[in-house]
Amino acid sequence: MKHIKYLVYFGIQQALSCIFPASIFIILAVSKLVHIPYLYRYDFILIACLIVQLLMVYFKLETIDELKVICLFHILGLCLEVYKVHMGSWAYPEYAFTKIGEVPLYSGFMYASVASYICQSWKRLELKFLNWPSKYIMYPIAIIIYLNFFTHHFMFDMRWVITAGLVLVLWKSVVEFKVSTKQYRMPLILSFLFIGFFIWVAENISTYFGAWKYPDQIKIWNMVHISKISSWFLLVIISIIIVVNLKNTKYLRCK
Repeated sequence: MKHIKYLVYFGIQQALSCIFPASIFIILAVSKLVHIPYLYRYDFILIACLIVQLLMVYFKLETIDELKVICLFHILGLCLEVYKVHMGSWAYPEYAFTKIGEVPLYSGFMYASVASYICQSWKRLELKFLNWPSKYIMYPIAIIIYLNFFTHHFMFDMRWVITAGLVLVLWKSVVEFKVSTKQYRMPLILSFLFIGFFIWVAENISTYFGAWKYPDQIKIWNMVHISKISSWFLLVIISIIIVVNLKNTKYLRCK
């Protein structure tokens, strides 16, 4: 019975950590099912996402420092989107005023929501990373992961080499989290994989509501290929590295 109580508590905290991503899903669903007068759909989504972001800060669900991380990830995601759409990886077929290189500005919020989830989980579950490698190891890894999203279009795709390297580097690393009064631990690599899987599930929901479309979804919706989990797995690691840097910087500043 006690285990069920902890599981329910954990589920509630996870749900609260997903306020930003869940809000985006609701916005996507509403904009898909309801005609918004005087606004193109993508423009409406951008305005709605901005309002949600402002409300998160206003009600102190996110701090200004966390907002900086989220904005950074928004920029990194938007740059990646512009490149990927240019390369034909996916498309945003609807018209909008708020587009850059055929990419609507709201798309960056898809990536920002991942950073928001991590920041929220960090606070609610009191996350601690044990045996976290040096920044001189993790920063170059984050840069290589990000660059590989661009370079794999015209050279060898290094994602599996990077993944193998991550397994070696993070083999002894674990994440410690608190569920109510009980502490739990999980291998760090496994936690990244779980988050990547659930983002892939979220991606299927997003594409179903027409947030963007892969080439095989233009005429009819199809499930996103399962191999995309590996992409989200790597993207989560970039998010974690950025957030860890924020938390460590704040900790050192307060000492």
